[in-house]
Amino acid sequence: MKTYVCKVCGHIEFDEITGNCPVCGAPQTSFEDKPDIIHKPGEPTNFTEPEKKHIPSILVVKTCGLIPQGCMDVHVKVGEVEHPMLKEHYITFIDFYIDKKYLSRVYLTPERLHPAAALHLKADTGVLTAVEHCNIHGYWMAEKNL
Repeated sequence: MKTYVCKVCGHIEFDEITGNCPVCGAPQTSFEDKPDIIHKPGEPTNFTEPEKKHIPSILVVKTCGLIPQGCMDVHVKVGEVEHPMLKEHYITFIDFYIDKKYLSRVYLTPERLHPAAALHLKADTGVLTAVEHCNIHGYWMAEKNL
């Protein structure tokens, strides 16, 4: 899998760049091939201490609590152990993808928010990917089948 990063906003595209950056509008030339930019767990069932604070945890709720028909809730919390949200160390954003195609970005600010986000999806199949960015430790990713 190829990984391209927008040098302007940090958005990640998987496999190919299909146009301007969907987050900031930067041209395709603003993307850089960065194959090892995303951290993944060494052992999926035995996280290290940094992994416990950075790997996104994805919860899929098949029945949406807000939109009754044709909606599924997706909740993402950063870390098995909640990641700090301090001025000097925090999660800047969480990006969501289905089948490696970008859906949305949720920006987070330190001190007043928890490192978590939720979406109300129309899609009901595919692989959901959550990519979070820590201002100190970079990108971390998790995936879950819908």
